[in-house]
Amino acid sequence: MKLNKIYSAILLSTLPLTPGLAAGLDRSGQSISAFLQPGNYAEAGISVLDPTVKGKDNSGNKVEDMGDDYYFPSAAIKVQATDKISLGLLYDQPYGADATYQVDGSDFSDGTEGTKVEVRTHNLTALIGYQPTENWNIYAGPVWQTVEAEIKLRGAAYKALSGYNIKIEQEEAFGWLAGFAYQIPEIALKASITYRSEIKHNASSTETSKLPFGKIVNSPVEAITPQSVNLDLQTGIAKNTLAFANLRWVHWDNFVVSPKLLSHPLISQNLIDYSDDQYSATVGLGHKFSSKWLGSASVGYDSGAGNPVTTLGPVEGFWSVGLGGQYSPAENYFIQAGVKYFWLGDAKAKRGTDIVGDFEDNHALGYGMKIGYRF
Repeated sequence: MKLNKIYSAILLSTLPLTPGLAAGLDRSGQSISAFLQPGNYAEAGISVLDPTVKGKDNSGNKVEDMGDDYYFPSAAIKVQATDKISLGLLYDQPYGADATYQVDGSDFSDGTEGTKVEVRTHNLTALIGYQPTENWNIYAGPVWQTVEAEIKLRGAAYKALSGYNIKIEQEEAFGWLAGFAYQIPEIALKASITYRSEIKHNASSTETSKLPFGKIVNSPVEAITPQSVNLDLQTGIAKNTLAFANLRWVHWDNFVVSPKLLSHPLISQNLIDYSDDQYSATVGLGHKFSSKWLGSASVGYDSGAGNPVTTLGPVEGFWSVGLGGQYSPAENYFIQAGVKYFWLGDAKAKRGTDIVGDFEDNHALGYGMKIGYRF
């Protein structure tokens, strides 16, 4: 069972569908699997998540669905420059948030407008790999990242902060990545471990509020996107069948965003904070049915990043199941599609240290498509 004949059969984690409402702001999972493909390879894909997140405020009022649909594209190219040197460029949107509370009479709207959050990031990772033997691949490279956000707080849940707005201008910063992979092609065995550094952003922001001491505040705001480790494993277990697993750790513990106005002694409140690290795992099987058709099934778990959590993403982790398929019209290109269903974890929403809402029995549906080409 040669790796170069079956590796493309696997849909690792079906598709990169990690919902931003689950653990911190995590979305893409930051896979580098495209870089570990044999030979020259390119891919492009898009993933979509449709969450349903409902709950109740402290007054017992129903909070209608506040989770917005969102999509995130990805792309990668890998070139085997020599027998021992490979080069790669990966694009994804690793972190983000999209939520809009409805004007539904709950404590998260003011009667005319609801609380709203949009967070966007873009990542570009350049990689160089060294393969001293057929079995080993050692790789590293710089990471360029941008972050921008716009958040509006509305309703009685925020007390005097109802009417608060913050716009964080797009800002770029750099980090790095390093890791290694080991493979035994004869049994389709591959293992890789990848570390990504934290990236420190110091962006310009504009805060506005109804507070007498903070009508308009222009100041820098610090945010550090967390360090992480990904462990990917796969092995052949039967003819044309692979077992695979992805384990991920993200250092959300003590993650804090605290703009200048919210840091005022009379408020002393964080805009976003998380109390626990994120641990996630996906395991599954991939099977080659014919020379053109492949499929996979997976089960996933995410611990979340602490509970209670910010009102801007009131979910504590998830369980998921996924199915994927791949069609290869020719040996050098393929089309993948997949779907995942998520059971989102119950969570209590907080403002500062006060519990202001309870969100239970929520779910999400993720789906996506990818095209890969070998050249």
